[in-house]
Amino acid sequence: MGKGRPRAVEKGVLGQSGSIAQSELLKIPPGPVYYPTEEEFKDPLEFIYKIRPEAEPYGICKIVPPKSWKPPFTLDLNSFTFPTKTQAIHQLQARSASCDSKTFELEYNRFLEEHCGRKFKKKVVFEGEELDLCKLFNAVKRFGGYDKVVNEKKWGEVFRFVKSVGKITECAKHVLCQLYREHLYDYEGYYNQLNPEKYRRRKRGMHCGRKNKPDFEFSNSKRRRKNYLGQSVEACKFEEKDLDQICEQCRSGLHGDVMLLCDRCNKGWHIYCLSPPVKQVPPGNWYCLECLNSEKDCFGFVPGKQFPLEDFRRMADRAKKKYFGSVSPSRVQLEKKFWEIVEGSVGEVKVMYGSDLDTSVYGSGFPRINDQRPISVGVEIWDEYCASPWNLNNLPKLPGSMLRAVHNSIAGVMVPWLYIGMLFSSFCWHFEDHCFYSMNYLHWGEPKCWYSVPGNEASAFEKVMRDSLPDLFDAQPDLLFQLVTMLNPSVLQENRVPVYSVLQEPGNFVITFPRSYHGGFNFGLNCAEAVNFAPADWLPHGGFGAERYQLYRKAAVLSHEELIYVVAKSDFDSKASPYLKKELLRIFDKEKTWRNQLWRNGIVNSSLMPPRKQPEYVGTEEDPTCIICQQFLYLSAVVCRCRPSSFVCLEHWEHLCECKPKKHRLLYRHTLAELSDLVLRANKHNSETVRDSRRQLLCSNDSAASSKKLKGRHVTHTQLAEEWLLTCCKILQNPYSSDAYTNALKEAEQFLWAGSEMDPVRDMAKNLIEAKKWAEDIRDCLSKVELWKCDSSDDVEKVQMEHVNNLLSFDPLPCNEPGHLKLKAYEQEARVLIQEMNPVLSTCSKASIADLEVLYSKAFSSPIFVQESEKLLHKLSSAKVWVDTARKCISVKFPATVEADILYKLESEILELQVQVPEAEMLLDLIKQAESCRSRCNEMLKGSICLKKLELLLLELDGFPVKIPELELLRQYHTDAESWVSRVNDVLVNLHNRDDQENVVDELQCIKRDGELLKIRVDVLPFFEDLEVDLKKALCRVKARKVLRCKMSLDFIQTLLREASLLQVEKEKLFAEISGLHAVGICWEEKAKHILASEAQMSDFEDLLRTSKDICAILPSLDDVKDAISMAKSWLNKSKPFLVDDIPVALSSSSLLKVDALKDLVSQSKLLKISLRERSTLQTVLNNCLKWEQDACSLLHDAESLLIIENVGDGISSGLLSRIEHQVAAMESALKAILSLGFDLGVIPKLQDACSMLQWCFKALSFCAIAPALEEVEMLLEVTGPLPAIYKSCSLWSSLVDGLNWLKNALEISVPCNLRRFKLSDVEEVCMQSQTINISFPVMVSRLLNAIKRHHLWLEQVHLFFCLNSRDRSWVLLLELKELGSTDAYNCSELDMVSSEVQKVEHWKQRFEEIAGPSVGDHNSNLNVLLEIKSTLDRSLYIYDKSKGREPGCICILCCNDIKDQELLTCSLCMDCFHLGCSGSALENTNDAAIFICPFCHCAKKGKISRNGSGLLRIGGKQPELNDLIELLSLAEDLCIW
Repeated sequence: MGKGRPRAVEKGVLGQSGSIAQSELLKIPPGPVYYPTEEEFKDPLEFIYKIRPEAEPYGICKIVPPKSWKPPFTLDLNSFTFPTKTQAIHQLQARSASCDSKTFELEYNRFLEEHCGRKFKKKVVFEGEELDLCKLFNAVKRFGGYDKVVNEKKWGEVFRFVKSVGKITECAKHVLCQLYREHLYDYEGYYNQLNPEKYRRRKRGMHCGRKNKPDFEFSNSKRRRKNYLGQSVEACKFEEKDLDQICEQCRSGLHGDVMLLCDRCNKGWHIYCLSPPVKQVPPGNWYCLECLNSEKDCFGFVPGKQFPLEDFRRMADRAKKKYFGSVSPSRVQLEKKFWEIVEGSVGEVKVMYGSDLDTSVYGSGFPRINDQRPISVGVEIWDEYCASPWNLNNLPKLPGSMLRAVHNSIAGVMVPWLYIGMLFSSFCWHFEDHCFYSMNYLHWGEPKCWYSVPGNEASAFEKVMRDSLPDLFDAQPDLLFQLVTMLNPSVLQENRVPVYSVLQEPGNFVITFPRSYHGGFNFGLNCAEAVNFAPADWLPHGGFGAERYQLYRKAAVLSHEELIYVVAKSDFDSKASPYLKKELLRIFDKEKTWRNQLWRNGIVNSSLMPPRKQPEYVGTEEDPTCIICQQFLYLSAVVCRCRPSSFVCLEHWEHLCECKPKKHRLLYRHTLAELSDLVLRANKHNSETVRDSRRQLLCSNDSAASSKKLKGRHVTHTQLAEEWLLTCCKILQNPYSSDAYTNALKEAEQFLWAGSEMDPVRDMAKNLIEAKKWAEDIRDCLSKVELWKCDSSDDVEKVQMEHVNNLLSFDPLPCNEPGHLKLKAYEQEARVLIQEMNPVLSTCSKASIADLEVLYSKAFSSPIFVQESEKLLHKLSSAKVWVDTARKCISVKFPATVEADILYKLESEILELQVQVPEAEMLLDLIKQAESCRSRCNEMLKGSICLKKLELLLLELDGFPVKIPELELLRQYHTDAESWVSRVNDVLVNLHNRDDQENVVDELQCIKRDGELLKIRVDVLPFFEDLEVDLKKALCRVKARKVLRCKMSLDFIQTLLREASLLQVEKEKLFAEISGLHAVGICWEEKAKHILASEAQMSDFEDLLRTSKDICAILPSLDDVKDAISMAKSWLNKSKPFLVDDIPVALSSSSLLKVDALKDLVSQSKLLKISLRERSTLQTVLNNCLKWEQDACSLLHDAESLLIIENVGDGISSGLLSRIEHQVAAMESALKAILSLGFDLGVIPKLQDACSMLQWCFKALSFCAIAPALEEVEMLLEVTGPLPAIYKSCSLWSSLVDGLNWLKNALEISVPCNLRRFKLSDVEEVCMQSQTINISFPVMVSRLLNAIKRHHLWLEQVHLFFCLNSRDRSWVLLLELKELGSTDAYNCSELDMVSSEVQKVEHWKQRFEEIAGPSVGDHNSNLNVLLEIKSTLDRSLYIYDKSKGREPGCICILCCNDIKDQELLTCSLCMDCFHLGCSGSALENTNDAAIFICPFCHCAKKGKISRNGSGLLRIGGKQPELNDLIELLSLAEDLCIW
């Protein structure tokens, strides 16, 4: 079959199929891909039929056409403009329901008042803003309710729904959880009890228990409610005249007991009118979708701007660069990013999509017959793809398609839609209208990614969608009809719904199967086209689609029942037979069931719908729709007299109105018998199936089961029909009664719609209708006859004889009507009258006009109209008209007044009328005279016409009344001859004396020409023999005047003089003047030829040109003279820039002179016919240029020899640097010289390139003797880009570039600030690399070696330092090592050791300041403090021991005794006690003991600590903890702090 096994698309730049489930990649199985052969590709429906068993379980497949399939894209992309829609991709899934906060607040307040006994007054604030409780409630509902959100820790996701911006913190999530628990937890329980089905669905996977769940009681009655204004609303039954509330769907105010009134807007809906309908009035308050959904938050694709394709392309490119830059992303990256956006984790993303573009308006990408063919597309290619079955414009109407019968051009279904996409533009989850197949073709651009769920899993898909997005479906139950929602395929896979993926690339077809949910997005800018189609296997799916439309109250695209009926009546193939039969049986059973139910419920009135004008097509006429479910009513409908413009389907007949069933009427288009015949016809390809179907239908048509109670007894439909038939037989036998027939036919309406068992009823009803019509027609005819007899005016209509004959031709008679015999008598009288008329109307009749008038009066008085009376009247009227016309022709007296054709017409008419009239003989005589005149005229016209004979004939026939064409022609000939003779006589008078010889010539030529055209022989021509000679002389004089008037050639003048001599007019003054002109011209011509042959001066040529102006003749050599002068002047103008005196000092590059142009000028100078001195000057300039070019080539060769030097060295010792410098100077001098000449030679750019390259090499070589700055080297490397590429392969340039790169690395290493970035091995490696390059940098190498030496010297100092004991390690020396390492040391472990040791000391110092207070001096002060700490620890311990058992404040800190007879002083800072004698000189500067400061506080204040060996240590009024002091001492033992 040419198909491949189901597999992923081929590997390419986009990688494998995949989908992203939040943080991980979830593999999506690939859909099948097929590669049809050329033979299989001929019939798309046949190929799809073959692959369907394998492909349909995937719901989607891709078809890759053969390589020969290359349809031209016919849209003009330069002028193509299209509208777009804005898609908010970040809201396709992660969006909150479009809830109306006011409605939620109203319901929430009612809940609080009725069930909690309180009102909601204060606003709930979250993160400084008012919290929208409606959004919070819907967000929690989205993730399964409070318990599930808590268990699965989804408060972060809830936060994102409530606030689209802001940081999600743990605190925010906790607060949000508490607010929900406080305000909405009880309301959630109330809501779930109101919606038990939804609640049970969402409870799956949740814990069953819930604490403190309130119990709510609800009433199932909605008889009385209050709307949002607090008004009482009655939901009871109204009388029609008192209706004040109507349903917004069906516009009916009836059935008030099942009408829901919105508790906010007070609008009403019947429960059966909702989408989808509900079975009973829901408990609690109810709000319509308009109040539940906020217009502000309503989500959809907003119409955008119109874009030319080029503008749309630029926008698409910017969007792709925004997310992926200039890198081409893989398929995995694209899908991952798309689903991250859809799930709301990226932020706001909006794209434009040119979707659903009607190709009948915007054009199709495929060729179409009526489209204009582009010039680039051949006729054969155009015609081939116009007729191709894979052309989507042809696909819906291919043989075998069920849509062939659809007449309307339904956009998207019958007419393809065009799609212009960009990155991430999406088509959301959906399946096609009426569950059709769809075919999508990608014309060009980036791929499309498709996802599909098989049709047999559609219910599971819808369940997962509702469970995953409950808030969206609660707000919009028909959400899947709106094509605005996506769901990550990973969610479907987690719920065991199979999902498959297809990557559609340009030139690929993608097929989706019936009921297959599919969606996807575009990888970038592309153009696709799609259309629906419906092969035979679609039929059962179409029935499902129709029922789905009915359930959701959605208008269908077309009538499914009409389509099935039209297809069944057409010529369908055998493949469609089983599907068609099954669908017809379903429709038949449904129709039969509901019609029987209507009959049982008392609807007995019925009537046929009006027939279709084009029943072979679908959609030619629009059927009414059911006011409840909005479906087309093709097969049947119910209507009532109270609402004549409203119709319902059979299922909703009870909702039409509140009238009794007997007032309703069933409208049907086909009887059940006709439908059953259609089922049998569907099996025409299988005789056994036909027999089975017939048995099945016979069982189905058994009406015995259809019974109802009537007048106290149960009767079946068949029994009632039999009773009716008996009654009708009696009616037919009795004398005709209109009421009896009418009642019988009205009663028959309850049987006519049924099956074949009611065929006798239909036959009897047909007989009744015919009999009734026959009897009524008999009575109508008799009444018209009687009326005519009473009043025979024109206003009274006669009875037609044919109608009477038809009525009397019935045998047997349809019914018993007594008036039949009376009408028959009138018919006999009319037949006798016809017999009298027939002889008169025959072709052999010779009746007179009077006879005709008598017979017509009889026919007029008859009450029955016969057709023969019309013929009689026509014959009589024609005869009278003929007589009047003939009399007028005979009585005419004026000549040529009567047309001969009129006489012949009258002759033929009288022969046809066969009426005797006296004017006929007179007319025939006139005709004979006319024929005689015509024959004489024809005889004269045959031969040579003599003027005199013609004049005699015309005189004889003067005054003849009949207009003969031949006679009129002879009269015209005579007039022309007389006119010509008169003109000849006028022209020949004074012919030789006239000055206007041109006019003479014209007149003579005209006379000669007209004379040859005369039809009459003329004999009078005086002086006509000399006419030819006079004409030639006149022509010669005309030429002579022309020579004097305008310049003529010398040859022409010579010929003219020769002609004048022959005509003997050469002595005339005119010709003598011309002879002198000819002699002057001949003389000038001889002189011109001499000058042209001898290369004379420019002045000679100009004199010759000046004398030519006085000669009135065309001179042959004049053009050569002018050309020579023009060529010389042109050459001089071109030569001006090249002449030495005219060359400017300097020219811009665009104004340089071309050597090739100079060469051309030198070669052109050899062709000049004038002698010029500038010719030699130009030759000299050319020679100079050629010599410079040779010198430049030599310099270029020398430069190239320098550039190929391989062993460079340092450039100085070898003399290379000086050679390059000398070469650059020579080249610059040469360039300056040639530029001063102003020439543009081809070698100049090469010389400039070589010069710039050598200048760069010179600069690079100059770095060998110095140590340049890093910036200089980098700058020199940067300018290598613009250098000529032709010399970059030279060995010198390569060596210098390598050397500069080495020099750059060396400079980077040698910079002190970069030492920490490099290791010693890096420096050594650079030094080793200096040996591998062809150029040497001795200065730089020496610097690197010195740096290595300094590093090693520093390492030795570090090692010596760390070999010392900790007491011998000086802090100052450590700092010196660190400072020296920052300038001399490379990256090494010793550097880290020094830094680490410094950090430890710094840390110890910081710890010291924390314990002992801030530093009060330099490093030595800290050391002193540390020594004091050590020396006073024992003293402090001693004081501690002495103070045991004593009162605080009575011990001297200095002597540690409590001598009571000595005065104690208390320090005002540290509050310690001192004996006055112990304090020594501490009070020398103190006048008041109240402000005593102890020695330690005094010393500490000055930054010094006394070291007298005694006393307690206090620092800054702070006594450190003993443990901290011990810790500081222990740490200081190993640190360099001494």
